[in-house]
Amino acid sequence: MPVRPAPVFAPMTLRALLLAVLAMGAVVLGSNVLVQYPINDWLTWGAFSYPVAFLVSNLINRRFGPGPARRVAWAGFALAVVLSFWVATPRIAVASCSAFIVAQLLDITVFDRLRRGSWWRAPMVATTCSATVDTAIFWSIAFAGSTLPWMSWALGDLAVKLAIGVCLLAPFRALLWKMAPVHGAR
Repeated sequence: MPVRPAPVFAPMTLRALLLAVLAMGAVVLGSNVLVQYPINDWLTWGAFSYPVAFLVSNLINRRFGPGPARRVAWAGFALAVVLSFWVATPRIAVASCSAFIVAQLLDITVFDRLRRGSWWRAPMVATTCSATVDTAIFWSIAFAGSTLPWMSWALGDLAVKLAIGVCLLAPFRALLWKMAPVHGAR
């Protein structure tokens, strides 16, 4: 069985790092506001914005590698802590920050392990695993014990995250061409 060479990653510039952290911060901020507005008994508006965090993470991981992706996740986490306590209830802020960092680190690890397969496998499997863990952590911390229909919101949220995860494969692929890895990388 032939051994594949290790992927070669582009160095992450300060500009790319700042853009990625700002993108993560915007997604978390928007999602923490939107999750407070239910659409119905099955869904809140936050389900539509949060999956973009996985797209950002997967693009950074593919182009710059898992190390820079983790730095973006931790910086995004720090930004999320500050912003979440500013725009959301303390319980939602704690739930969001906890779910965010666990899910992002899981996403980065799963993606990195699967990066050498088909172009779609790593982002799809990583997003599916991470969205499931994120949903379980967030909804159980944010709303467990409340009279709100949080269990049905969690199920609706997960269904939308997974559907959007599939839809985000197209922009992931398109952006891969735009930010093509350095020669020889995959």
